[in-house]
Amino acid sequence: MSFLLVTLFVISSCDTDETQTVATFTNLVMSDEFDTDGALDSELWNHEIGTGVNGWGNNELQYYTDRTENVKVENGYLLITANREDFNGSLYTSARITTQGLFEQAYGRFEARIKVPSGKGIWPAFWLLGNDCETNIWPQCGEIDIMEFLGDNPTTIFGSVHGPGYSAGQAVTKSYTLENDRYDTGFHVFGIEWSPESINYYVDDALYQTITPADVPGEWVFDSKFYIILNVAVGGNFPGAPNDETTFPQSMLVDYVRVYQQ
Repeated sequence: MSFLLVTLFVISSCDTDETQTVATFTNLVMSDEFDTDGALDSELWNHEIGTGVNGWGNNELQYYTDRTENVKVENGYLLITANREDFNGSLYTSARITTQGLFEQAYGRFEARIKVPSGKGIWPAFWLLGNDCETNIWPQCGEIDIMEFLGDNPTTIFGSVHGPGYSAGQAVTKSYTLENDRYDTGFHVFGIEWSPESINYYVDDALYQTITPADVPGEWVFDSKFYIILNVAVGGNFPGAPNDETTFPQSMLVDYVRVYQQ
């Protein structure tokens, strides 16, 4: 797969001032605009159901379902909604959808226009996993977090990579903080541009970090196909549990998901 390196420049947003290489991808190869009300496109999205192992590996508190109470397309948006309710032994429900086995790609631009929910313990994410994670156990298979958000920190998102020797609390990560704005009050475009030599992270038009093989303290495992995940977790090791001030329901709205090649 080819890619185009177009420029080198210096940015200073969020304490970033290193020289960065920008890869531009222009050929749209996957798009879901969420224009048809009702269920998700089953040719593109799977539903993951249940609580996973150890709360999906993070001590999360929700039960993921495929019910319309938790995931649906409405008025041009995908809604993933976390609810407080007793359900199959869990105190919360939500949804987690993936393109595993349906759309998987190495390299390119992956982006989504999202309005995130808010509140202590609310943990929405837009991310990628290596398509061999079922046999090549995480973190060896690789994880690229395009956007993670903690609902009690409304001005900041995180972009990270996880791999062997740099996973979980040791992930290679950087935050991006809005000035005089919040992520939960409007839509923002979260994206990466991924080439064999680097992964660039964007919020809207701002490039805020580049991760290269030289930046990871272990093996670079981002050279195979990955699939997309969108979810809203409740609780877990990263955000902690909801508190008395957390209101429900909380919905993540997704305007579109698009993937490009050069």
